[in-house]
Amino acid sequence: MRLLFLGDSYTIGEGVDSTQNFPGLLIQQLKKNNIPVSFDLIIAKTGWTTSELMEAINKQSIDADFNFVTLLIGVNNQYRGLDIATYKHEFEMLLEKAVFFAQDNEQSVIVISIPDWGRTPFAEGRDIQKISDEIDKYNQINQEIAAKFGVHYLNITNENRDRSNDDFYLAADKLHPSSEEYIIWAEKLLPMFLMKN
Repeated sequence: MRLLFLGDSYTIGEGVDSTQNFPGLLIQQLKKNNIPVSFDLIIAKTGWTTSELMEAINKQSIDADFNFVTLLIGVNNQYRGLDIATYKHEFEMLLEKAVFFAQDNEQSVIVISIPDWGRTPFAEGRDIQKISDEIDKYNQINQEIAAKFGVHYLNITNENRDRSNDDFYLAADKLHPSSEEYIIWAEKLLPMFLMKN
């Protein structure tokens, strides 16, 4: 398998070891199921918006020969208060690229919903309900676009809200997920990969 992971801090795993983010944990799960991963590429950076991810992708020469591609992006658009219409436009462009990288196979692409950082200790003193409402709007957009393209969609947001104030599921910064949270994500992603093998 050749895997491509596109996103921001939630994909690269801010605050955890590179083997303990969801891509690393997923690869470990695949190997346990006798599915070898010959190559994996993560294009993600803490703080990236949709436009910054797009810029990074355009700077790289990426072949359209991946067996699976994941896309998780948008929290920094919301955090910076950017125009949500821009997110909608750029997310659709990014998803189009993701499908292209997956050899034009929509069933090889997975969109992952944006976690609600407003429920974490990091958001103390902020308008938590406003953050949650805006995250929901962003996820409504990316879910609708995912349905339009016919790709898989994994909603991790609702369940994650119940754990996002628990230190066990948080990295040291009290904002990003810990490896324990990423294990849950990887376990939810695994069946989507196994269905194709």
